[in-house]
Amino acid sequence: MKVIIDTDPGIDDAMALLFAHYANDIELLGITTVFGNGTIDTVTQNTLTICEQFQINAPVHQGAGAPLQVAVDPPPAFVHGNDGLGDIDAPKPKGAARNQSAANFIVETILKHPNEITVIGIGRLTNLAIALQQHPAIAQLVKKVVIMGGALGSNAHTGNVTPVAEANIYGDPHAADQVLTAPWPVTLVGLDVTMQCIMHRPQLQKICSAAGAAGRFMWAISRHFESFYSASRGINGFPMHDTCAIAYALAPHLFTTQSGAIRAVTQGISRGQTIMVSPDRKFPAGAWTDAPIQQGCIDIDAAAVLNLFQRVLTRP
Repeated sequence: MKVIIDTDPGIDDAMALLFAHYANDIELLGITTVFGNGTIDTVTQNTLTICEQFQINAPVHQGAGAPLQVAVDPPPAFVHGNDGLGDIDAPKPKGAARNQSAANFIVETILKHPNEITVIGIGRLTNLAIALQQHPAIAQLVKKVVIMGGALGSNAHTGNVTPVAEANIYGDPHAADQVLTAPWPVTLVGLDVTMQCIMHRPQLQKICSAAGAAGRFMWAISRHFESFYSASRGINGFPMHDTCAIAYALAPHLFTTQSGAIRAVTQGISRGQTIMVSPDRKFPAGAWTDAPIQQGCIDIDAAAVLNLFQRVLTRP
């Protein structure tokens, strides 16, 4: 499948990029960067470093450095380290991002390959929203949009930056609402499933010992991530958030989905909350009137997803 990945590396983003790179079924046409786990300059530098280190030939296009309307939040260094990659002192990239902006690249690529492009958004959704604003017709021309973000309340998972909000949606709720309500086919891969998909140390050690340079890199960056989840959530390992979005694109049968209109709350105490309303429920005209029916993941075969990740990363 022809894929664009919109990302903000980020430890789990880095793992997801490697997963997509080594997956035989993905043709990675480009990588676009967005602020989030670091500043836009940091995440773009990290993306270029990963591409150079692991011979990922996809062009990198820098995108938005701030949300559409709300103030930008400081990068979560306590989760990803000051450099976004677990403070491993990764080498600086030799190259630079392309001159074309992320949103323009997304639009141009979808127009060039109508009904063929899968867009996988694993960061804030600002670039996707800007692309829609620039050329609304792309919503009718994209194959599908897979988003790591949000939480619908399944498996008791509702938020990670507030009691009701997941970070990618909270970081630019206006962009998220625009993307979720556009007339293109969206699947939300949120905390409902990503927090069920925990990479435990014994399996990670097997993967990293068999995956060569990629394995050594993943082990190094994940030490910070694992420590954070151990201290904050008591988890013996860490959730494979962004990897789950790649896994959904590769193997949707490993996920259970639910259909409904999805909105993102843009302000107030519930900012960043994602709310799904079943088409079977009838309400007076309001926020969900005429909103498109999208898909939200509510369950996952976590062992199968982790094993898929292992097979891809350790394939000879």
